[in-house]
Amino acid sequence: MRALALFAAATLLTSCQLQQSAALGTTGQRQPNIVILFADDLGYGDLGSYGHPNIRTPNIDQLAREGQRWTDFYVAAPVCSPSRGALLTGKLPVRTGLYGQRIRVMFPGEELGIPEPETTLAEALGAEGYRSAIIGKWHLGDAPGAYPTRHGFDYWYGLPYSNDMDWADSTSFDELLAMRARGGAEAIAGVMAARSGRYAEPKVEYWNVPLLESSGSGERVVERPAHQPTLTRRYTEQAVAFVQRNADRPFLLYMPYTMPHTPIFASSDFQGRSLGKRYGDVIEEIDWSVGQVRAALERAGVAEHTLVIFTSDNGPWLSMRHHGGSAGLLNNGKGTTFEGGMRVPAVFWWPGTITPEVVSGIGSTMDLFATSLSLAGAQPVSGIDGLDLTSVLKGTGESPRSEIAYYRAGELQALRRGDFKVQLVAEGAYGLPPERQVLETPRLYDLREDPGERHDVAARHPERMEEMLDAVARHRARTRIASPLFDARLARFAR
Repeated sequence: MRALALFAAATLLTSCQLQQSAALGTTGQRQPNIVILFADDLGYGDLGSYGHPNIRTPNIDQLAREGQRWTDFYVAAPVCSPSRGALLTGKLPVRTGLYGQRIRVMFPGEELGIPEPETTLAEALGAEGYRSAIIGKWHLGDAPGAYPTRHGFDYWYGLPYSNDMDWADSTSFDELLAMRARGGAEAIAGVMAARSGRYAEPKVEYWNVPLLESSGSGERVVERPAHQPTLTRRYTEQAVAFVQRNADRPFLLYMPYTMPHTPIFASSDFQGRSLGKRYGDVIEEIDWSVGQVRAALERAGVAEHTLVIFTSDNGPWLSMRHHGGSAGLLNNGKGTTFEGGMRVPAVFWWPGTITPEVVSGIGSTMDLFATSLSLAGAQPVSGIDGLDLTSVLKGTGESPRSEIAYYRAGELQALRRGDFKVQLVAEGAYGLPPERQVLETPRLYDLREDPGERHDVAARHPERMEEMLDAVARHRARTRIASPLFDARLARFAR
C-alpha cells in the first residue's frame, strides 16, 4: 500500500509538473492566453468608445478604458475571406493566394482552403502547448479538408461561411457562375434583385447555412438551417465553456462572430432594446457577449494571464443602409480601400500588463500573429508581414509598423506610410460610388489632419508625394504575388 501511495504521489507530481511546464514559455514565465473577438462587418463608428451616439457598448467600452484603444488599426483586405486568412497566417493575402480577382470571397462548395505550406496561428501556438478553439464563422473553405480543425484548431463550433450564403430556395453560387459563363447578366440581375428585399426583413428559412461542430473525434451538423437569432448567445456559451475547460493551461480562443454581417438577427432578449434600432440590437448583444467572456476569464482566475483583442474583419457594408453600420468620420466602407473599408476599431485588454491608453500608432490584424508568438515565448516565424506589437502593449516602445498596403482583389490601390496615404485607384463597392478610376495623378492625404480623405494635398507636398511613390515601388519590388486561389473555381465553367 505504501508503495502504491508513493507511486500515486509521484504520478500526481509528474502530472502537475507537466501541466506547469505546458503553461510556461521559453522564458520560463507563464504563457498568456490569447482571446481574439472578431466582429463581422462592424464599422469604425459602431461602438460607443468610437463615437456612436445611440448604440450602447458598455462592456467593450470598459475594455477600452482599462486597456488600449487603437485609432489607426487596419485589416489586410476589405472583405471577409482574405481578411481572415491574413489574420491567421500573418501574411498579406496576395502572398498566400487567399484572395480572388473575380471571386472576392469563398462561397459554399469551395474545394480549396488555406494552402498546406502556410502555418496558421493555431498551429504555431499549438506547437507551444496551447489548446485552441474557433467559435464562430470560418469562411476559409467548407470542404472537410479545409476545416479549421485541419489547420491547428482543436475545436470548432460555427458557420463555414457567411450567414447570407446558401440561399434555401434560390439559385446556387455554381449556377450563377454557369449563368455568367453563358452571358446571362440579365438573369443574374433578376436573381439579385429578388434577394435584396429579404435582407431588410430576414427570416431564418431564407438561408440553408449549416451550424457545424468539429473536433478530433469528427464532425457533425448541429442544425441546418442555423437558427440565426440565437447564434451570438450560443457562441458565447461555447466560448465560456472552453475557458472553463482550459483554465489550467494556455489557450487560444478565436471568436469570429457571425454578426453584424447581414442578414442581422438578435435573440429575443435584445430585440427592440437599442436606441440604434435593429442594427443596434445586434451590436449590443455582441457587447453582452464580450462581457460574458470577460466574466468567464475572471471567474476562472486567468484574466491577468489573458490578452483580449476586440476588432473587426473589415468596414461596414454600406449598401445595406441602416442594416450595414457606420464608418464614422472615415470615408466609404466594406469592399473598398478607402479608410472606411480597412481601418477598424481595435481594443486590447490585459489587466495588470496593459496600462490604459489611446494608441495612435499604426497596427494591423496581421500583427496579431507575430505578437501572440512573441508573448508565448516562441521563436519568430520568418517570411510573414505581421510585426510584433509587444512593446506597445507593455508600454516600452512605439509601434514598429510604419506602413500599410491597401489591396483589393490583388491590386495595390493605396499605401500609407507614416501620416500620409497615397491613393492610386479610386473605386466604390457593391454598386456605390465612386466609379472605378485608375488615377493618372495619384492623390495624397494627410490622415492625421484628414482621416476622412477629403482633401488631396499632393500639390502642397510634392516631395512627400515622391517619397510615397518610391515606397509604393519598393513594396511592389519585395512582394511576390501568388495566384488567386478563389478564382480557380471559374475553371469549371470555362467555355
